[in-house]
Amino acid sequence: MKPNIGLNDSDRQGVVAILQTLLADEYVLYTRARNYHWNVTGPQFNDLHKFFEAQYEAIDAIIDEVAERARALGGTVGATLAEFVKGTRLHETPGRTPAALDMVGDLLADHETIIRQLRADVEACAAKFHDAGTQDFLTGLMEQHEKMAWMLRSFQQGR
Repeated sequence: MKPNIGLNDSDRQGVVAILQTLLADEYVLYTRARNYHWNVTGPQFNDLHKFFEAQYEAIDAIIDEVAERARALGGTVGATLAEFVKGTRLHETPGRTPAALDMVGDLLADHETIIRQLRADVEACAAKFHDAGTQDFLTGLMEQHEKMAWMLRSFQQGR
């Protein structure tokens, strides 16, 4: 049964497509943060191990919210690794284990990529798809990513 929520099918499908791509980005970022949590080494191991854990836990919550938003709009979500890799706007680096502070830089770059994409997606939800609810939802996610990016940037400034 289709949702009867004041959005036409075309607008709902457009918003769901945005959410599906965002879901792929979030999952790839989650995986990178988890990877770095597992593989960080060096004198800042303890701090970064905990820091990366906090990041992937926050991103895990975002993943669930994004998927549920897409479902609430009548969409479906891809949920396989192959679909996430195909749909993401982030770049994976298989077989590479960077130095600890380079891990921080990688995560920062990914958050900033997502923030830039979210800015465009917020605008599209408002102007093109007329969905104030998803516009507000994405704005909240952007703020979360901005905070995580700020923390990573602050950590890097000690370099």
